[in-house]
Amino acid sequence: MLSANPTVYVVDDDPQVCKSLDLMIRSVGLDVSTYPSAEAFLDDYRDGSSTPKCMVLDVRLPGLSGLGLQQSLAAEGRNIPIIMVSGCANIPMVVQSMSAGAVDFLEKPFNRRTLLSSIQEALDKHAQQQRTATRKAELAARSAKFTSRQREVFELLVAGKRSKQIASQLGIGEKTVAKHRAIVLEKMGVESVVELIRLFAETKESPSVAARALDN
Repeated sequence: MLSANPTVYVVDDDPQVCKSLDLMIRSVGLDVSTYPSAEAFLDDYRDGSSTPKCMVLDVRLPGLSGLGLQQSLAAEGRNIPIIMVSGCANIPMVVQSMSAGAVDFLEKPFNRRTLLSSIQEALDKHAQQQRTATRKAELAARSAKFTSRQREVFELLVAGKRSKQIASQLGIGEKTVAKHRAIVLEKMGVESVVELIRLFAETKESPSVAARALDN
């Protein structure tokens, strides 16, 4: 298990299900908060904690449905990995929730091992999202120190351009490009353009650059 005291939110209008899941999830060392409705969760939830978290969410709820809560969280940028559960699922419901980013969709009654495995997958996903967000913030702070020319050189480097191409495109000499490249690498805390590209790729959902040697 993760070492950071992860939290699992259970949103289900059946008190017995909430109690059962609370006991099951706590038995593997995770914290649990249960809610009888989507509205109760929204009234109580705060984004402050940096520990990994996920949600076990019933599709059918009084008031705002599970799918509605999933959409609401996504619209507000609250990226909590969700495991949808239902006692009466249908294909359109499964497709809708999975297309909206649910980690898994389980039919009640579900197997203990299957649920705990899905929870761990969701917690791992959230931990990775947090690491990526932190990395992006660090790199954004470093790149904010670029001059306008250094930013131009940086963008062309991560686009796969070589020094000669950059010099031609920007109308400057190759020695000037080399000077700006050295400063860019120093400010980004890397020793080569390959490392720079790797950092870029790690923090982009669909990186379009190839990690190849560009130093010559």
